[in-house]
Amino acid sequence: MSYGLPRKKPASDADLSKGLGTQWRAILFAWKMLALTLGIFLFGAVITILVLLLQHSSCSAPSSAVPQFSNSSMDSDGLIPVTSSFSDSAMNGNGLPFNDLRFVTRDEWGGALPTERLEELKHPVPYVIISHTATDFCDTQSTCTFRVRFAQTFHMESRNWSDITYNFLIGGDACAYIGRGWDHVGAHTYGYNTRSIGISFIGTYNTVAPSDHQMHALEQLIEIGVKSGKIAADYKLLGHRQVSKTLSPGDALYNIIKTWPHWSPTP
Repeated sequence: MSYGLPRKKPASDADLSKGLGTQWRAILFAWKMLALTLGIFLFGAVITILVLLLQHSSCSAPSSAVPQFSNSSMDSDGLIPVTSSFSDSAMNGNGLPFNDLRFVTRDEWGGALPTERLEELKHPVPYVIISHTATDFCDTQSTCTFRVRFAQTFHMESRNWSDITYNFLIGGDACAYIGRGWDHVGAHTYGYNTRSIGISFIGTYNTVAPSDHQMHALEQLIEIGVKSGKIAADYKLLGHRQVSKTLSPGDALYNIIKTWPHWSPTP
C-alpha cells in the first residue's frame, strides 16, 4: 500500500474551453478599453485643434460683407436687438473693395442691447479720431471679444452710457470689431461725436506700438469708410489727445498716425 499525494484530476474539455473563453473575453475587454481610450483621446485632440484654430483665426480672411446697422434691424424704439444682423446691401451696391479686413459683428462678440435709441450719424463725417482703450492687450479673437464685451459693460454699467462708445475697435488680431458702426453717433470724444468716426485700438499704446497688421486694418477700415461715403474724402485724422484731455491713443500709436497723410496738427 502506498500513501502518495492525491493525483490532480485531469482537466476536461469543458474546463479547457471555459478557460480559453475567459482569456479571450479578458483580451477582448482590454482591446475595447484601449479603443475607447484612443477614441476619447482623438476626440479631445480634434476639439483642442478646433478651439486653437478659432482662437488664432486670422482676420486677414476675406470678408464677405462690410457690416453696418440696418434700420430694419431696429425695433419700434430704435434699439438694436442683440440677435440682429447687419445689412451690407448699401455697401455691396457700391462695389467696394473689401480687401482682407474682417469685421466682427456685435452678434459675434456678444454685444448687449443699447439702453436708448442711438442717434443717426450724418455722412460724410469730416473727422476720424483714433484712441486706445487703455486696457490689457489681446491677440486672438477670443481674448479680443472678451475685451470688447468688458468695454461695453464698463461704459454702460459704470459710466451709465447707452452703449459701447466707439464706432469701431481694432484688436491685436487685426479684426475690426463693430461698436456703434458707421451709421450711429458715438460717445468717444465730447464735441466731435456727431462729426466723426471713433476708432479705438484695444490695449495701451503708451510705449508699445501696434503691429503692422493692426495699422493695415485701420488703413483699410478708413478706406472703406471713404469709398462708401461714410467718411469725407478730405477727412482729418486726429489723435484723441488733440481734442480731449487725455494721453490716448498713447505716445507709440500717436507717433505713427502723425506720419499719415490725413493727420492734421489742428482739428
